[in-house]
Amino acid sequence: MLTTSRVQQAEEALKHAKETMNERYRLGYHIMASANWINDPNGLVQYKGEYHVFFQHHPYDENWGPMHWGHVKSKDLVHWGHLPIALAPGDDCDKDGCFSGSAVDNNGELTLIYTGHHYTDKEKNLFTQNQNIAVSQDGITFEKIEANPVIAEPPADSSHHFRDPKVWKHNDTWYMILGNATEDEVGRVILYRSPDLRGWEYIGVLAQSEGELGFMWECPDFFELDGKYVLMFSPQGMATQGDLYKNLFQTGYLIGDYDYETNKFVHGSFTELDYGHDFYAVQTLLDDKNRRIAIGWMDMWESNMPTKIDGWCGALTLPRELTLGDHNKLLMNPVEELTLLRESEHNKCTNQSISERYLVETKDDLVEVKAVFDLTNTSAKSVGLKIRGMNQEETVLTYQIEDQKLTLDCSKSGKEKDGVRNVMLETSGILSLRVFIDRSSIEVFANDGQATITSRIYPKEARLGIELFAENGDAKINQFTYWNLKDIWK
Repeated sequence: MLTTSRVQQAEEALKHAKETMNERYRLGYHIMASANWINDPNGLVQYKGEYHVFFQHHPYDENWGPMHWGHVKSKDLVHWGHLPIALAPGDDCDKDGCFSGSAVDNNGELTLIYTGHHYTDKEKNLFTQNQNIAVSQDGITFEKIEANPVIAEPPADSSHHFRDPKVWKHNDTWYMILGNATEDEVGRVILYRSPDLRGWEYIGVLAQSEGELGFMWECPDFFELDGKYVLMFSPQGMATQGDLYKNLFQTGYLIGDYDYETNKFVHGSFTELDYGHDFYAVQTLLDDKNRRIAIGWMDMWESNMPTKIDGWCGALTLPRELTLGDHNKLLMNPVEELTLLRESEHNKCTNQSISERYLVETKDDLVEVKAVFDLTNTSAKSVGLKIRGMNQEETVLTYQIEDQKLTLDCSKSGKEKDGVRNVMLETSGILSLRVFIDRSSIEVFANDGQATITSRIYPKEARLGIELFAENGDAKINQFTYWNLKDIWK
């Protein structure tokens, strides 16, 4: 079957799936497929003045399966529209899946670089992987090149894990990093270079685990930020350490200095990027405003996914701008364009104290909240906010002042098992929480990106409202504002 007919067949399947889909948990302002399964964001790129985001997609089922590339685009990072599926598997170069990768604008030709997946024994999950290219002149319809695969096999000392190419241009040369593992299952990222995106030379290892960072590094990304180099990746197989590494797989970064001449990356220790339940496989782009913008998959492997019975599964996070903070810490904050979502503003409880709780009743399920606590004028042991349901349901964000710990508790909003996540957050007298609530997600940005927590939630009750609270004392509130947000898909 030709690639074009496979794409058309997938589009037909999506159209039918959409007709029977239950909308109860469909998100209002996040990227989703029109139906069925999605996971990793792929190919974040700005092309002819528009932002394009691709994603791993199974158009025939709400569960993971043979990977296609779904596709959306936007002029403003807020209002997204679906485009036809960009890649469908089944050619010799990608028999069993078009796995994750990246996109570049090559002198007006939009180029996708992706991993071809090939099972040798599906029952035992044995496979080979290679790297391929597809091109487009209009940013909508893509053709795989005849020269595929452009990298047919991994280095000799490698395992079969060989995927997720991230490609960028430095001076006149293209560079590609790949997620990889050694023969004895040590996670690493390896580097190639090319003059033309077609012929690739293996340079060597960019960074590698010393045994503590898992058996495989997925979805790598490498870029310069404010004079430092950042390697972001998703290590698989890390052990939990207290409040760290609580998910099945993690996403985080190494930061340091890099020399293109010697391929020497001197870096500090691994740091988690987001401390919620549902954040993985993050990818970035550099836009024409010179911003480094990140988007992740807003779910987690082997977690409970209640939307599967509704005929869809998976979403992407809000776009976040990355900046470099003190002590080489990556900060993530919502891109400024997200203020375009705001429909009405409600200022409540400004410059006043609360002793137990302050409830604002609102039935709206698409909400942005800004709450600022003055901890220098607060006698309470802990402060925070709750997203309250009509009866027992609640999603709770608590800051324990003495312990300097921020906690998200989703155990009464659809995550009965393993519902709590914690992150250390030092404050200098002010706790500022910016929180985005969608129908089945919460994204928390604390103290201008010093900590972020992203989780899916699955409430069954109607919304009662938003509550500020103080425990064991009074709390001074400098600001409490919320905005009703528009549904971009309606």
